[in-house]
Amino acid sequence: MPQFLPNRYRGKLIIVEGIDGSGKSTQLALLSQWLRSQEIAVAFSEWNSSELVRGTTKLGKKKQMFTPTTFSLIHATDFADRSERYLVPMLKAGAVVCADRYAFTAFARDVARGVSRRWVRNLYRFAVRPSIAFYFRVPLNVALDRILGGRAALKYYEAGMDLGLSRDVEESFRVFQSRILDEYEAMAQEVGFHVIDATGSIEEQQQQMRKVVHKQIGESLKDDVLRVPVGREYGFQGTAPVL
Repeated sequence: MPQFLPNRYRGKLIIVEGIDGSGKSTQLALLSQWLRSQEIAVAFSEWNSSELVRGTTKLGKKKQMFTPTTFSLIHATDFADRSERYLVPMLKAGAVVCADRYAFTAFARDVARGVSRRWVRNLYRFAVRPSIAFYFRVPLNVALDRILGGRAALKYYEAGMDLGLSRDVEESFRVFQSRILDEYEAMAQEVGFHVIDATGSIEEQQQQMRKVVHKQIGESLKDDVLRVPVGREYGFQGTAPVL
C-alpha cells in the first residue's frame, strides 16, 4: 500500500477504482443505499468535485490548456480540499465515506500521461488509508461500448487526445485507457485491491462487494460507526455533520 496516513477515526472509508466504463459508480451507489438501509450514516464523495477548483478545471478543459503536470496538480488540489473540508471531518464523525475514485486514480491516470510515478505518489501522502479498496476489472472493448452506449461522444481528456496518441478519438481512447489499465493491474497486488469482475451481472457484483464489507469491517459497522434512523435527513455544514 502506498504511504497513506492511517485511519485513526471512527468512520470507515470505502473506495472504488477502475477505468471509465467499468460500472464502479453504479455499484458504489447501490452499496451506499444498502448501508443507509441499515441506519448507517453514509457520506459520498466523487473525484474532481471540489468547489474550490471546479471553475478552473472546467475552463482549462474547455480551452484544452492542461499539460500532464498541471492536470495532475489541479486534481491533487481538488483532492486536498475535499479531504480537509469533507472526507476527514466525516470520518471523524463516524460516517462511512464512500468515494467514487481515490488517489489511485491519479496514480494510474497521471502516470499514463507520463508524469513521474514517485512524484505523483508523493503528492498524495496526506491521504487517509482506505478501509476497503475495490477495483473493477473490465476489458477495454466492453468499457468503450458502455460509454458510447450512454452518450454521443468521448471527451477530449478522457480519450487522451491531449497526448497525440491518435487522430481518431476512439483509437486514442483505447490506447490511453490501455495505459491506465496497465497501471491499475500493476498496483493491484501492491495495494491489495478487492478485484471485482465488472463483466458479471449487477447483482453478482453487488453481492461480492457486500461480502467483502461484511468480512472486512462488519463488526465496526455494528458497534463503531455513526448511525442515522432511516428516513431522517443528515447533511454536512462547515466541519461537522448536521443531523
